[in-house]
Amino acid sequence: MLVIHRRVDAHPVWSAELHLNFEARSKSRLRCFSSEGEDVGLFLERGQPPLHDGECLQAQDGHIVRVCARPEQLLHVTCSNTFELTRAAYHLGNRHVALQVGDGWLRLLDDYVLKAMLEQLGAHTDAIEAPFHPEHGAYGGGHHHSRAGEEDFNYAPKIHQFGVRL
Repeated sequence: MLVIHRRVDAHPVWSAELHLNFEARSKSRLRCFSSEGEDVGLFLERGQPPLHDGECLQAQDGHIVRVCARPEQLLHVTCSNTFELTRAAYHLGNRHVALQVGDGWLRLLDDYVLKAMLEQLGAHTDAIEAPFHPEHGAYGGGHHHSRAGEEDFNYAPKIHQFGVRL
């Protein structure tokens, strides 16, 4: 079994690939299989952004493993104008839907209820199969501006501190 604890910088050569959907790339603890069929255990630092397509990991035995975003069933959403696209994005965001944003389009995991809502709003939806790369979100962990204690920092930033007056 390949046991992986570390994310590393991109490497030109790797010994195994993991083909993972977005949900699997979002987990810090996961048992999966490489494309070669080898058993893999992910034990990554919690609170980090999802793994992205092309990212490299290092196994305990030193092997480099490359992450590949597996194609998924998605809805590709377009609208006749910017206002309608913004309105569709607002309604999806209001439902906390993971959303990939492109120039003039949106993508989300295929869902018949959301598809009906989008069509009711006047959006055009196409079912496609493609890797899913949604926005990580403003409230996600992993990014901060503090330089104090960086080696121990792995929790989400506090955007709001209720009850505190500045």
